[in-house]
Amino acid sequence: MTAADTGLVVPAVTLLGRTRLDATALYFVSYDGLVNTNSFQKNGLFTHGGHQYAAWYTATREAVVARRETGTSHWSTLTLPHRLKSDDSHNVICLGASGTDGRLHIVMDAHSDGFFYMNSVAGLLDDPANTPWTPSVFGPVQTSLDGLPLTTAFTYPQFVSTPEGRLQLSYRTGISGNGRNALAEYDGSGWTELGEWTGSTGTYTSAHGSSTARNMYLHGIDYDANGVLHALFTWREQNPAVVGAGGGITNHDTGYVRSADRGRTWHNDAGTVVGRTGTSDTVAVTDGGLVVDALDPDHALMNQESQWTDSAGLPHAIISHVPDRFGPCTTDYVADRTAHGRAFHLRKDASGDWRKTEIPVPLDSSQRTKLVLDGHDNAYAVFPRGRIAGASKRSGYTDWTPLYDGGGLNAFGEVVIDEPRVRADGVLSFMYQEKSSGTTPSALHVVDFGLPA
Repeated sequence: MTAADTGLVVPAVTLLGRTRLDATALYFVSYDGLVNTNSFQKNGLFTHGGHQYAAWYTATREAVVARRETGTSHWSTLTLPHRLKSDDSHNVICLGASGTDGRLHIVMDAHSDGFFYMNSVAGLLDDPANTPWTPSVFGPVQTSLDGLPLTTAFTYPQFVSTPEGRLQLSYRTGISGNGRNALAEYDGSGWTELGEWTGSTGTYTSAHGSSTARNMYLHGIDYDANGVLHALFTWREQNPAVVGAGGGITNHDTGYVRSADRGRTWHNDAGTVVGRTGTSDTVAVTDGGLVVDALDPDHALMNQESQWTDSAGLPHAIISHVPDRFGPCTTDYVADRTAHGRAFHLRKDASGDWRKTEIPVPLDSSQRTKLVLDGHDNAYAVFPRGRIAGASKRSGYTDWTPLYDGGGLNAFGEVVIDEPRVRADGVLSFMYQEKSSGTTPSALHVVDFGLPA
């Protein structure tokens, strides 16, 4: 019996150290975030084969990628032949690893338009000690995936590694309020477009009005230990008539789907097929059994928050919104989330029921919170500005307690989590940028915390 089974290990974090990636990283605020530390980028920071990789934009707008051996403080940085095209914080850099051939893949600088893509020589990630870390290890910057064009309205790239070592790219085609999620797949010899798996049509009606177009925002997309692909999400409606006040946001409901065939077929929580990738039968707002936490658009529900799957393959998420006790309708989603927003731990338990627990830490921010689980299935919420709270599995995740107050970080807001390192090394490692003003560059760091062994 493991410690995760007994539930004897309680959540804790031990500060291991901090390293600086860039003393003067690019800084501007748009959509309430920074281009170097938007928490939805997957992966801006990740570990593979005993090395950690990070990517960001410099003060001169150049894209860079760096690596270090885990547990060391020295980063080796390469400047890539690409400069950020506009002051848009959605134009993040995402990294991915293809296990079939050991290549590092990079997608960057895309928000509802074209994208930029690069990949490395084969074997770079498998044998870093004997592969020179020089610009020559990367191919040219492309506006396709090695000749596969995808879409001219591309946003939110997220790389996901399949259990057999293929690499999938999740992305949105279309725009906010009228977009579809899609997948592409790399098998070691080339990229294939799997196609769209969500739909944007159908009618949604709230207490205030109706909308006939939308997009699904993913809280995450991840494989569990059994090879099942999980996705929790919220919908954003195109028509503002669905909200009760002009300053609200049209996000509503938390939904859940899963796929047992590598993202080709999608099932709702009850196991009913609700969509098939690359066909006209896509996951739609009108499909039954999708909603696992119902919430109308009047509560400033955040999109693209965070998810994780535990050792039993059960999905968990962090969602955040303004609770009912602060009023029936938000009127300014940024101000109201900052003043009254709370994060909630939403999870499926072993009996198949969904449970929702409020985390008793005020958001004090309009931004997103990240979720990780340690090797004992204890949960950790990493709040804006690097604050950390934890809850134990043994309590049924009801004992949420602050563990770290973010003191000394001077972090701007959202952080970027190294998800593979949590699983591989039991280290909570995240990238954050120091708060600045205007467009004055600021320092970009990685901080490491040990989790219970």
